[in-house]
Amino acid sequence: MDSSYRFKSSSKQSTSSETDHHHHHRFGSLIPRLGRKYRSLSFDSGLLLIVNQRFESPSPTRLVMATSALNSDRKIVTGPAGYVLEDVPHFSDYIPNPPTYPNPLQDNAAYSVVKQYFVDEDDTVPQKIVVHPDSPRGTHFRRAGPRQRVYFDSDDVVACIVTCGGLCPGLNTVIREIVCGLSYMYGVKKILGIEGGYRGFYARNTIDLDSKTVNDIHKRGGTILGTSRGGHDTTKIVDSIQDRGINQVYIIGGDGSQKGAAVIFEEIRRRGLKVAVAGIPKTIDNDIPIIDRSFGFDTAVEEAQRAINAAHVEATSFENGIGLVKLMGRYSGFIAMYATLASRDVDCCLIPESPFFLEGKGGLFEFIGKRLKENGHMVIVIAEGAGQDLLSESNEQSTTLKDASGNKLLQDVGLWISQRIKDHFAKKMTLNLKYIDPTYMIRAVPSNASDNVCCTLLAQSAVHGVMAGYNGFTVGLVNGRHTYIPFYRITEKQNKVVITDRMWARLLSSTNQPSFMKHDDNHEPNHSGGEAGAMNW
Repeated sequence: MDSSYRFKSSSKQSTSSETDHHHHHRFGSLIPRLGRKYRSLSFDSGLLLIVNQRFESPSPTRLVMATSALNSDRKIVTGPAGYVLEDVPHFSDYIPNPPTYPNPLQDNAAYSVVKQYFVDEDDTVPQKIVVHPDSPRGTHFRRAGPRQRVYFDSDDVVACIVTCGGLCPGLNTVIREIVCGLSYMYGVKKILGIEGGYRGFYARNTIDLDSKTVNDIHKRGGTILGTSRGGHDTTKIVDSIQDRGINQVYIIGGDGSQKGAAVIFEEIRRRGLKVAVAGIPKTIDNDIPIIDRSFGFDTAVEEAQRAINAAHVEATSFENGIGLVKLMGRYSGFIAMYATLASRDVDCCLIPESPFFLEGKGGLFEFIGKRLKENGHMVIVIAEGAGQDLLSESNEQSTTLKDASGNKLLQDVGLWISQRIKDHFAKKMTLNLKYIDPTYMIRAVPSNASDNVCCTLLAQSAVHGVMAGYNGFTVGLVNGRHTYIPFYRITEKQNKVVITDRMWARLLSSTNQPSFMKHDDNHEPNHSGGEAGAMNW
């Protein structure tokens, strides 16, 4: 069997096989094992292909870097039984022979006593955990955590942190833990805060951050760095990063901000800069795919209880009382659904994923009348994105306007449906309807204990990944394990409630509300099979 390697190099790569072997060090633990199993290894125009002659072990057996529409390398590793690793970029992919250093954690008293603290290079986390005996191994993501070798000398690190988009509980906790992680674990001394979102890179001065300045910020809501929507100018941002000597960029933001982070990374790689870009996904709506949940979501659900409790008190205190609560959820109804399940006082939950209608048999008005007749009161929870089609038809208004982040500006469905309910029952009975909109109260509070822990682990995972040389990635909890996920995977679609899942069935059982589905409504069954991000509990 031919055990030799054949390297076919492009003009941008070294012709030395020794250099190429180091250039792709992340497969260092894999490539030595491939000597008797592979016929050739070739590098050609950004394409890495290892052709297997036979399967002899469960280790990955074919590595492919495919080019995406954005000219970024999608690093995909395939192996036996349908194994697929969607890997993230690394400095060694485009910087020849980057120097490495021993991880400072080896000398840290807090970590040296922990056996097997460092993550094995080959550790991966499956996206799907509910399988059948004949199921393929499926998609995996690289496990997060510290590595034995790092790609930054701590004294040379100039890190920066920026928060973008809307507010969310836990932003300050993430900022604090990035600063403390860099400082306490890796001895980094130069950490900058970028004020006011993306435009702060080129429109404002930076602020110095250290463990003292961020000591108690986790007890406050909002973000000490300020935030904004829009303002993304890739050239100006990367020019500023280069001019300031920044070599680590931590971007905390939602799907739009993560798309911006991906573009920044592409420009940095195009310029050949040794600058790492890491994203920490932020969305109070929990609408980012792949990950189990986003930070701030637990706090949002907890705070929503206060509004629902108030609505319940109002509704039960008056004859024919209705408490209507509008919660956040532009396209995804997770907050409304989980707040409803946690409350147990809600009679009807309306979300964007589940269409409803008002009049006629099986409609919302009929259900309201029935529940008031039975109990004398009811509580309705509606997500802000629910019923937008009905509202647009009623008001005949354009829904094409967007905010600075590109999100469609929604009309206030809470006010609209309140008035429609009042108008419908005006001649039938006297209603006492109280409308509560806690939107900004929910997102402006400090994070609770659960989210504080979540934020801490996300921040530390991002720091470990950057120090280990990974780049162009976002961190996230996948099936209970922290992972490094390529930007394109979390920005290609939104996570939504699947109304054919058992979780939605549990809600319908809890509220005893109808599905409001018309006979001509067709919904595809869910085949997620325990896929991460679906929250199928």
